[in-house]
Amino acid sequence: MTIQLFAFDTPNGRKISIALEEMGLDYTAHIVDITKDDQFKPDFLAISPNNKIPAIIDSEGPEGKPVSVFESGAILIYLAEKTGKFMPAMSNQRVAVLEWLMFQMGGFGPAPGQVHHFIGLENKEDQRYGLNRFMTETKRLYKVMNQRLADRAYFADELSIADFAILGWVWRHPRHQIDLDDYPNVKRWYEMMMARPGVERGFAVKLR
Repeated sequence: MTIQLFAFDTPNGRKISIALEEMGLDYTAHIVDITKDDQFKPDFLAISPNNKIPAIIDSEGPEGKPVSVFESGAILIYLAEKTGKFMPAMSNQRVAVLEWLMFQMGGFGPAPGQVHHFIGLENKEDQRYGLNRFMTETKRLYKVMNQRLADRAYFADELSIADFAILGWVWRHPRHQIDLDDYPNVKRWYEMMMARPGVERGFAVKLR
């Protein structure tokens, strides 16, 4: 049986399509068109009560029983534990994976997401304060990532779900109005990640 992925062409949706491809899991993608409020439909709310994409249904969950999972970070941890890939067993490296996954979930996602919102406002007065606030924070987060990658290839030394999570948002750097030349270590990491066949396949999945 395949995993059912419910998602849209957003950073959070792409995190999961990339992870599924990198992990070699069979899955079927279902488009939840958030521009048409599909996320509020009862069938989707039954598996994602926060009416946010992505969500998955795994017919072969724990103890062989079906399970649904919502929230992209929870899905990444679930898939990593299911496959034994991209998150090591208890170790300092596992701690680093969880740290950088939470960094993305709590900061490098919410902040650039607000940049997306305020850039889209037509009224410059409405745009000014929010865009300045969240653009400043987004640039700070890019600086943190750039420093982290100064002496390592990946955020937790080896490729992990933290990289998949962060990649989904760095993918939108043009929309953040970020020039990756200003963050050379992030740029090196990003180009290396985007060249991976599994990542290419993950981005090629039709989610819109």
